Amino acid sequence: MPLTPACPLPAGERAQLTATGVRIDRGGRTVLAGVDMTVTPHSRWGVVGENGRGKSTLLHVLSGALVPDAGTVHRIGTIGVAEQEMDSGGRRTVGDLVDVELADARAALAALDLGTRGLAEERPGAAEEYAAALDAAESLDAWDADRRVDLALENLGAVTDRSRLLAELSVGQRYRVRLACLLGAAHDFLLLDEPTNHLDAAGLDFLTDQLRGHRGGVVLVSHDRALLSDVATTVLDLDPSRDGLPRVYGGGFAGYQEGRRAERARWAAEYEQQQAEHARLTQDLSEAQNRLVTGWRPDKGTGKHQRATRAPALVRSVHRRREDLAGHAVTMPPPPQRFRMPDLPVRPGVTLVGVEEVTVPGRLDRPVTVALDSGSRLLVTGPNGAGKSTLLSVLAGRLEPTTGAVRTARTARVQLLTQESPRAGARRARDVFAAHLGRLVSDGVLAESDTVSLNSLGLLPPVDANRPLRELSMGQQRRLDLATALASRPHVLLLDEPTNHLSIALVDELTEALRATDAAVVVSTHDRRLRRDLGSWEQIGLNPACCSAGTS
Repeated sequence: MPLTPACPLPAGERAQLTATGVRIDRGGRTVLAGVDMTVTPHSRWGVVGENGRGKSTLLHVLSGALVPDAGTVHRIGTIGVAEQEMDSGGRRTVGDLVDVELADARAALAALDLGTRGLAEERPGAAEEYAAALDAAESLDAWDADRRVDLALENLGAVTDRSRLLAELSVGQRYRVRLACLLGAAHDFLLLDEPTNHLDAAGLDFLTDQLRGHRGGVVLVSHDRALLSDVATTVLDLDPSRDGLPRVYGGGFAGYQEGRRAERARWAAEYEQQQAEHARLTQDLSEAQNRLVTGWRPDKGTGKHQRATRAPALVRSVHRRREDLAGHAVTMPPPPQRFRMPDLPVRPGVTLVGVEEVTVPGRLDRPVTVALDSGSRLLVTGPNGAGKSTLLSVLAGRLEPTTGAVRTARTARVQLLTQESPRAGARRARDVFAAHLGRLVSDGVLAESDTVSLNSLGLLPPVDANRPLRELSMGQQRRLDLATALASRPHVLLLDEPTNHLSIALVDELTEALRATDAAVVVSTHDRRLRRDLGSWEQIGLNPACCSAGTS
């Protein structure tokens, strides 16, 4: 059973993935335009940009799942794709997912067995079949495929029991299984969409090493600044530019940051020059128009002939200046949206939330004690399964601990931003936010005068706020989640993996705001850069049941 064309072999050093002039239009608007990139073996591309700029769409185009409205994509070699979401329907198991990714390796080994029997039986053409099967198995390193997957499952903290149903796993668990399968499949190209969102520190280190050592090409859509710094050799920036086209920066993530700053500085300088020129031409036009008016009213004693002679020249001057003004229109760069944290309230001298020796068997096995006052800063760390999300749910009052005590100050507003967005529906983002505000007011949580508008937070531009949730990217939905969490003006803000799906710029702005707010803030995160940025905060490190938990 030789490999069929449906199971292409890796192309190795001949592999190439090229996109030229790619454009995607959706719903009357352009999502991507002018994308050019060439991915070769050993090259590692990072794709960055604000939420909704088409990063995930680009991966669909590169993989062949989406045909561009303009431009071409040329592929030589095999491609493995890890999207942010995956179907868990039916009775599919972890083993089924492994089998799908290793189908080529399995087929190669089966063909090799068949070729071996053909040689033993001295069938005609058996030598050629055996040689082709051996070449296929060697190119796929098929004998080692299952071991590579098992190694990746273990190091990513994924479920290793291949009989487990995917539907029984969390979103993060399913993603880790999918990622492990891809890392073990020896594809020429890996297209990964936010691969670090569900990984702990050990998993992040393993993924980084795997991507740096990958023999093929990598296209990495990520907002993880540490991963981009460690892995990317070239960065494609999909954010707006002076000419509306994407920018490509060499020199890795540092080269991108430097190049992007220089690009924005040049853009701002040109804009200021255009503004100054526009103001000068406007003044010239105004003066020419004034002269035209006064030219028709010459001083007393001036003859009609003189007046008629001056008029055409003044009219031509006005027209010329109008043309100059039209030709020097100001091309204002779209101002980058900036997050604005609302003023959060303070209650001095009051313990807002306190938990003492709380446990939740199987989820938070070691007792934890925490007291939060206004201005408290707490960073919660630990591997997957250590109970970080469980602790935040207990603090938020969403989960009753099995042992220990929880005390929340009367009228204290505690808000939790969970890792996953609610299921997206047909309602517009603006209406979802407005309905949430209405409930806060009608329930007496907030006075009407204390509410904040969606626009004032700088998280969703009007065009996105007016779109149905199901049309928003995961990052845009995550922005709405953050806006909804802040709408209650909480005294205590609990953030579970807050950087998941958020743009690099927004993460920087959120970090700055968390440092400055007067509210109590608790952050649980695997984000290595965010942990470094919040390194001065009080920390609590949680560990699985085999270890102890406590503050450090």
